[in-house]
Amino acid sequence: MSMTNLRLISVVDGNLAIDFACVYLPEVILMDINLPGISGLEAMKILRSYPLTAHIPIIAISANALPQDIENAIKSGFFKYITKPFNVIEFMEILDGALILSRTASGPTGHKTEEESI
Repeated sequence: MSMTNLRLISVVDGNLAIDFACVYLPEVILMDINLPGISGLEAMKILRSYPLTAHIPIIAISANALPQDIENAIKSGFFKYITKPFNVIEFMEILDGALILSRTASGPTGHKTEEESI
């Protein structure tokens, strides 16, 4: 898949991530687990509860590499879980898979624009 049209929107905390996701409706969200305000896990659960954002693949990013942390995050609803420092090739493969899923999933509005990540 071509990655030439990616646009990254970065925010500083979980609450802003929720706000931006609702406004921009990105195809994929990269979510740090340890965010100021509310955690990435809490933010992901909120986004899963909104019809407009429930379908967006959310990739967890964290330095927590314990198998239990990874398993719990996946069971909670994250698309994938990447540990820091991460392998760029592995990251690009996961991002590619999330974009494919996003483009084949039917969001509630069918809204699909250029590739975006938060």
